[in-house]
Amino acid sequence: MHPVPLAATTRGYPDTGYVLENVHAGSVAVVDLHGRLLWQAGDPHYPTFTRSALKPFQALPFILSDGPARFGLARDELALLCASHSGEERHLAGVRSILGKIGLDDSHLECGCATPLYYEAVGEPAPQDRSWTPLHHNCSGKHSGFLAWCRLHGAPTRGYVERAHPLQQAIRDTLADTVGLPAAQMAVGIDGCSAPNYAMPLSRLAHLYARLAQGAADPQLGGAMGILCDAMTGRPDMVSGAERTDLFWMTAGGGDWVAKIGADAVQAIGVRSAGIGIAIKIQDGASRALHPATFSVLEQLGLLDDTRRALLERFRQPSIKNARGAVAGDVRSLFTLQSAN
Repeated sequence: MHPVPLAATTRGYPDTGYVLENVHAGSVAVVDLHGRLLWQAGDPHYPTFTRSALKPFQALPFILSDGPARFGLARDELALLCASHSGEERHLAGVRSILGKIGLDDSHLECGCATPLYYEAVGEPAPQDRSWTPLHHNCSGKHSGFLAWCRLHGAPTRGYVERAHPLQQAIRDTLADTVGLPAAQMAVGIDGCSAPNYAMPLSRLAHLYARLAQGAADPQLGGAMGILCDAMTGRPDMVSGAERTDLFWMTAGGGDWVAKIGADAVQAIGVRSAGIGIAIKIQDGASRALHPATFSVLEQLGLLDDTRRALLERFRQPSIKNARGAVAGDVRSLFTLQSAN
């Protein structure tokens, strides 16, 4: 099996119509709570670097060690451990709070510096007179959780992103056990925030999210999954940010959907009531194709009532505008899910 066209961009004029210009291939996997494939498009087992969709599961060793109770982390702070946050003040304050509770500060973060995602999300230029620190990086919440694990276990805080560090070994081993794959079968690469990231079949990522959405009902990691799911669905604004897709997906889900995007066009969603997990990968990494594809999957699975459809309409077939604001085309989905039965 191979990736198939999932979305395309068009170009033209309203009075003459729009013509396909670019086609983005990809794959979709929809699985049940046992990991059985239900629906697919393209290659449902496409080897996929999980990127930031992995964040809740990178937090597992800390959760399993009773770290939140040890340091007194609140739900909004736990959501930040799973976040690709926008660098809004509430996010920065939350990361500072976590670091303060573990006796460290942002100088210990090894995620690097990055412009806050807020500006791109709301369509504003980033200030030119600002300098950014690791605190502003969208992964600083995850990294504060990494540091919390180090403090909890008396491990070195320097070099915690290195593959040989005890933290990263614990993450690798816990992930392999959770996903049911030998660690050697999960390709490893360096993520944008310098931490190790793992690849797995797209269907395995979907299964992780099917389980995450069940929270405390997960038979293997119930309590830990419950903590993570409740934090993410309870504070989607901390996981994501203003005008960001994960905030929209989880708000539309009303506590029933847990969602996390990953860089280079990865999206995972778990739906508690349906007992399913969804994972989507756009092969060329184009996020502009990811959002219409995600809307289409939710619609084809019958998960969008009128209220949800209205809230998420902006992602169905978003317009492409030029520098003057004129509509030059749109992005539209192309695929139909195929039953795996």
